[in-house]
Amino acid sequence: MKLLYKVLIGVGAVVVAVAAAGVGTLYGIWGKELNSISSIKEIIPAHESNKAGKVYEMTMDGGYYFDEFIEQGGVSNDDDLIQFIVDNITKGLIPISMKAPEVGCSSFTVIDENGNNLFGRNYDFSSTSSLILHTNPGNGRHASISSVDLQFLGLGDGIDGLMDKLTAIAAAYAPLDGMNDAGVSCGIYMSYQGPGDESYSTDQQTDKPDLTSTTMLRMILDYADDVDEAVELVKKYDFHDSANSSFHYMVADKSGKSAILEWVNEDATDSTDIDGTKRVLKVYYNDQDEMLGEDEAKNNFQYITNFIVTPGYYANENQEDMKGLDRYNYIKNTINPDGTNSEGKFTKEKSLNLLKDLGRRKWNQTVGADSNNITVWSVLYDLDNLEATWVSNEEFYEEGSVFTFSLNK
Repeated sequence: MKLLYKVLIGVGAVVVAVAAAGVGTLYGIWGKELNSISSIKEIIPAHESNKAGKVYEMTMDGGYYFDEFIEQGGVSNDDDLIQFIVDNITKGLIPISMKAPEVGCSSFTVIDENGNNLFGRNYDFSSTSSLILHTNPGNGRHASISSVDLQFLGLGDGIDGLMDKLTAIAAAYAPLDGMNDAGVSCGIYMSYQGPGDESYSTDQQTDKPDLTSTTMLRMILDYADDVDEAVELVKKYDFHDSANSSFHYMVADKSGKSAILEWVNEDATDSTDIDGTKRVLKVYYNDQDEMLGEDEAKNNFQYITNFIVTPGYYANENQEDMKGLDRYNYIKNTINPDGTNSEGKFTKEKSLNLLKDLGRRKWNQTVGADSNNITVWSVLYDLDNLEATWVSNEEFYEEGSVFTFSLNK
């Protein structure tokens, strides 16, 4: 009752009027949302000594209206996404904002000593709070665990009070990486497309329905049974990057198959790539990526950072414009240093150590530097055992900063 009383105070006269008809009526309208916000808990406090932000955990109750979102044809911009969330999840009462900052990241796929397929990911940015989100929407959709930067929801300083909690339930629409219970994992990465330090969003304009950056990742987690199905789903939509940024993806499944997804203008290079409406989807599978280079052709594992891997994209192969090239090469050379490990056999311990070595607080940026100086989280998804090892802010050896989550029923 105390929580319900706070809700009545916080959401204004409309909810008060509804509540007048009875608590049961209120719970009938806000029940799943109340269950979701009641699950929010802080699991790691901020660590001022190294600018580490807070970490929260939340379990979404219900389907968060994503079936309805897909049925209406998605949205083509952040404003329309915000309006959909406000109209449905916050019942038109709680305004929210969403902003996609420029981020740097790294990912790789390997096979551990027991034959399990792993997907590693670092999320690089500056000091911010984060959320580990559990969903199980039912209705034929997959359960998943995903990671959210709360700054996307205007909560970079953390969740403080009821209004922040109500805003946080929009997190289902803002995942940056995750794994579902079919053993499919996906991550999103800045691609810095455009001349110099400029970034131009992909903004496809055909007759297909529309998805934005994070909602496309949510679609993959909720609906895809494997990499092939993820790619086929993506092909059905026009892609629209968020907040004047540009992104590419990597997706993997428990069969060992993976793919990099990029949207590129075939008639432009980085120096002339300023029209996001002309970009088309390119897919590079781990066993069919010989066009990317000799090393990529021989290595069955796959890896991605922040530069576009599509051949010929960079007009002068200027390494200063190829942000993340140093980390890209480091991943490749660490997993297969002498050319004898083309299958990418790599233990879980080595995988976590690689994520640690790629941490931005210690990384010596030599090529294609960006402004991100903190690895907000590192996560290693075991796609066979459906387990995630989640590490906050490069604190691999700090008690209380490393968590293991499981999707096994």
